Amino acid sequence: MRRTPVPALPLLAGAAITTVALGVLAAPLAYANNNSESLEIFPSSADPGTTVTVNTLACGSHGHGVGDANALGAGDFQLNPSTHKEVVVGQFTVPHHAKAGTYWISVACDNGRTARGELVVKHRNPSGHVQTGVGGSVTPDHTQVAAGAAVLAAAAVGGTWLLRRRASGAQGG
Repeated sequence: MRRTPVPALPLLAGAAITTVALGVLAAPLAYANNNSESLEIFPSSADPGTTVTVNTLACGSHGHGVGDANALGAGDFQLNPSTHKEVVVGQFTVPHHAKAGTYWISVACDNGRTARGELVVKHRNPSGHVQTGVGGSVTPDHTQVAAGAAVLAAAAVGGTWLLRRRASGAQGG
């Protein structure tokens, strides 16, 4: 039996596709190991106006860093050594105008390392009077009260007149 040679082009194309696919799959792993560490955020879910504390080991013993909360409008904040060994800590306040959503908070340490974490900003529950159109009012509207009383009085007078007229017509016929 005679063998037909396999063209080299399909083999090379298959190898190239496999290489590209492996490269695409390995890219997130390379990015994840780019000297970035975790940033602990407490509370991890906060309302506008809440003071948030962040800490990380990325800056090392006696290290310092600058935090970036610009994504939610809180600006930069400083991180300084804490009472716990090799931990730096910083704080910022979630702005009152911050919209609900998830925001990345990052830290750049003076030793060149970085840390990132997520903060979830929640919807604030409404407070104060809710205008649903049902129920009483905070202060009475005197114009509306007078108009309502006038309508009721007119209905009472009209009803009385109609009943008296019917009563007098029934007796005479």
